[in-house]
Amino acid sequence: MTALMDFLTVVTQPDLLLLVGLGTFAGVYVGAIPGLSVTMAVSILISFTFAWDVYPAISLMIGIYMGGVYGGSRTAILLNIPGAPSAIATALDGFPMAKRGEAGTAIGVTTVMSFIGGFLGIGVLALAAPLVSDFALKFQPRDYMLLAILGILLVGSLSQGSLVKGIFAGALGIAIGAVGRDPLTFAERFTFNFQILEGGISFIAVMIGMFGVSEALLQLHHVDKDAVRQKISRIVPSLSTVKKHLPLSLQTSAIGVTIGALPGTGGDIAALMAYDHAKRVTKNPERPFGDGAMEGLVAPETANNAAVGGAFIPMMTLGIPGDAVTAIMIGALFIHGLNPGPMLMIDQPDMFWFIVGCLVMANCFMLLFGLTGIKLFTKIVEMPRSVLIPLIMLLSIVGAYAVNNAIADVYWMLGFGIFGYFMRHYGYPLGPVILGVILSRLLDDNWRRAIISEREDLGAFFAGILTSPLSLVLFVAVILIFVSQTPIWGRAKSQLFKRRDAQS
Repeated sequence: MTALMDFLTVVTQPDLLLLVGLGTFAGVYVGAIPGLSVTMAVSILISFTFAWDVYPAISLMIGIYMGGVYGGSRTAILLNIPGAPSAIATALDGFPMAKRGEAGTAIGVTTVMSFIGGFLGIGVLALAAPLVSDFALKFQPRDYMLLAILGILLVGSLSQGSLVKGIFAGALGIAIGAVGRDPLTFAERFTFNFQILEGGISFIAVMIGMFGVSEALLQLHHVDKDAVRQKISRIVPSLSTVKKHLPLSLQTSAIGVTIGALPGTGGDIAALMAYDHAKRVTKNPERPFGDGAMEGLVAPETANNAAVGGAFIPMMTLGIPGDAVTAIMIGALFIHGLNPGPMLMIDQPDMFWFIVGCLVMANCFMLLFGLTGIKLFTKIVEMPRSVLIPLIMLLSIVGAYAVNNAIADVYWMLGFGIFGYFMRHYGYPLGPVILGVILSRLLDDNWRRAIISEREDLGAFFAGILTSPLSLVLFVAVILIFVSQTPIWGRAKSQLFKRRDAQS
């Protein structure tokens, strides 16, 4: 009974409910603007809420977090500029739908599926937090390294049929992510004695340039074409559509919760893994993936919102942040005199259930705000290209500069935009580049930790993989995913089917 009252605290106190609503509304629009990340918004909030009581402060932060994760899909669909890394996969099929005049349908589907994924993630947080956190605690550095390799091998599913081009793009992303000073030895890597490279290259600048500027440059080829009129007569997807994709959303929500519960990962990795899963299990999509497949929207949007609930699991049960935003929230809880971790669940269970209640209400507000204002948003893609291209460039410049208030990031963004234009022109995918940049640090850090823990003995390292059930499963998955994306696998499958048909 006490847990129920703590859960309902946010509902019974109008001021807290208002703060959750305001936070969610702000999060949706902050997440939709490239460069204005949820992490940035929550970190700024700490200075404003320092003197507040803990309940109002947490209410506002959770609202911005939940709204921001969803908001990145808006510009991903309308302009092919992901508002956040977790929306990269959404752009792959969302933008082709917008080019067909189906932006309203795409946004409606992403909103409802985000709502479903968010609720499933929160449900797992409420019911199985200790169980999932125990599983996450079993991950060793080598397991995180293998998880990063799994993510990078997703380039095969993001490369539109060319594994070689996808691997090249992913490797390029890893190299870009490694630029700067080594966090362990402080040695310079790929800086070529240029001081500007010592601090590394902002992945936000790379992402905005690759997607935003390159898109604007491509649109210059069609500047005289009339804009596609968007069909917005029906925004909320039909019940039959939701039921049809519900099995996939349940599967990808499980991926999102699991990945979200692993410290240091997050919705971006979850969304890309979910997209890859959807490509593998969907037998006959109405449209090909990358050309407006509905499954290509359902999978990443349910996964990245389910990852929100997952990220709170290690934070609340172990005191370990699931992602960058929960790391900031741990700091906020410390500031307010709380100590996240196992004792918080015992000494102050009211805080756990209050956070769960805030997440539920933020998810409801996200559905409300997500399904409103769509007609105004879709007017963006109906603008003449002579207006739309400068708008994309302006958003890109503001977004790149806003990250560090550095003009150098704008130059990087423009440079990678031009480079991305030529990559697209010659058929190289952009998604794997961004994925490589994001996963570069996770791969590098955990490779170091794994090899140091084995005293730099490669034999002991591989023996550890073969003797640990979890590591072995991940290693086998890496091998299978790599082999399944090669032409040899396709030929072997076709030969097997021919023999089976001949025997029958």
